Amino acid sequence: MEIKINPKQAQNIIKSLEGGVVPEIGVEHLLVGRNKEVSEVINILDTIADGGSDIRFWVGDFGSGKSFMLSTIENLALQKDFVVSTLDLNPSRRFYATDRKAVALYSEIIDNIKTKAIKNGNVLDAIIETWINQLCQDLSTSKNIEIDQLLAGKYQDEIKNQIYETLAKFKAVGLSYEFGQALVKYYEGFINDNRILRTNAIRWLRGDISTKTESKKILGINQIITDDNYFQAVKNMSELFLEIGYKGFVINFDEAVNLYKLPYSVSRERNYERVLNIYNETKSNQARGLFVNFGATRKTVFDTNRGMASYGALKGRLGDEDSLDNKLINTNKTVLPLKPLTNEEIYTLLENLLNVYNVNYKEMIEISHEEIIMYMQGQLNRPGADEFLTPRAVIKDFIEILDLKRQNPNEDIKDIINMKFKNLTSVNKDPDNLDDDIEII
Repeated sequence: MEIKINPKQAQNIIKSLEGGVVPEIGVEHLLVGRNKEVSEVINILDTIADGGSDIRFWVGDFGSGKSFMLSTIENLALQKDFVVSTLDLNPSRRFYATDRKAVALYSEIIDNIKTKAIKNGNVLDAIIETWINQLCQDLSTSKNIEIDQLLAGKYQDEIKNQIYETLAKFKAVGLSYEFGQALVKYYEGFINDNRILRTNAIRWLRGDISTKTESKKILGINQIITDDNYFQAVKNMSELFLEIGYKGFVINFDEAVNLYKLPYSVSRERNYERVLNIYNETKSNQARGLFVNFGATRKTVFDTNRGMASYGALKGRLGDEDSLDNKLINTNKTVLPLKPLTNEEIYTLLENLLNVYNVNYKEMIEISHEEIIMYMQGQLNRPGADEFLTPRAVIKDFIEILDLKRQNPNEDIKDIINMKFKNLTSVNKDPDNLDDDIEII
C-alpha cells in the first residue's frame, strides 16, 4: 500500500538520506518493524506527562537504526506537546568534566530544544516569553485588570510572585531559587524592553555565564551552572516545562560510543558514574517530567573493559548482553536491542522509500515485486548479512540504484541491480522462483 507523503517531507527525507543523516521530518515513513517499541515509547510518554520520569538505552550496531529510533521518539514527543532536545555526544560534551565540558553538554541540550510550534532558533527565549505573556493574561482575567496595564509594567510584584510560586512547586531544589531569580530578571527585561537584561537571563539559564562574579554583577545571582550542578539545572528545566503547560522534557543522547572512546579509564569511570546518577534519578522519579534516551552500541553498554559495564554499579542495572539476543520481545526493559530487519520489514522499507523518492524527484520509477526481491537477495547474499544487514546499508544502496535509474532511464532496472551486486547468484534464476529464498507476506 502506497504511503501518503507531501513533497516537503519527501525532499527532507531524500536530501537527508543522501547526506547520510537522519531526516528531521517524515522519519516515520522509514522506521519499519518497531511497532512494539513505538507503543512502549507512547506508554512512557504518558507516564512522564503525569509527572514521572524514565530512561532507556537503545542498543544496536552501527547503522542499525539507533538515530532513526531517537528521531521517532522526538517526533512522537513533539506531537504530544513535549519539549524535546536531541544531540550527539562528542569529546567536548561529557557528563563529567572539570573544564566546563559538562556545562557544554548542558548548553547543547538547551540549544537543541524544540517544541511542536518552534523547531529552531531561540526556542528557550520564545518559550519563556510565551509563558510571561500567559501569566499576564491570566492575571488580567483573574483580577479584571487591563492587559495593557500589565504589559506596561504595572503590578510587577504580582507577576514575580507567580513566577516564584511556580518554582516553589519544584521537586528538584538544588538551583530552583537561582532559576527563579533568572526568570524574574527575564521578566524585568521583557516588561521594560531591556534586551540586554533578557539576553543575560537566558545566558544564565543556558549555562553561558562562567563566573559567579559576572553573574552577581549583571544579574544579582550568586550561583552559576557548573560541571557539578548542571543536572540539577536539567531537572529544574524539566519541571519548568511541566509546570508552564508542556507535557515534559525529552532528551535524546546519540553517539554514546564517544563515552566508550574516552582514552583514560578514570575519565570513563566518572562519566559512567554520572550516567548512573541520571539512571537512579529518572528511575526513582526524582526528575519530574524527564525522559532520557541513549543511542549506544553493544560495546558501549556491555564491554566490561571500557563500556558502561566496566562500572560495577551501572553494570548491575543494565543487565547482561545475552538478554539482547532473546527472540522473545520485552519492551519493558531499560536496555532495548534494535534487532536486524526481517525480510518482510526490508521489503516494506524499500516500497516506502521508492514512493518517497518518486514524490521528491517527481518521477514515476517503477520497480516490480520481482525486482525488489532481486535487490534484497543481493543484500542478503553478502557475507554476514543475516546478522549485520542494517537499515542504513539497505537505504544507501537502494537510493543509489534509484539515482542510476533516474539518470539513465533507458537502462533496465534488473541490469542496474545486477551491476550493483556482481556476485548475485539468483539473477539468472527463474523469476517465478525468486520468492523461494525470501518469503514476503
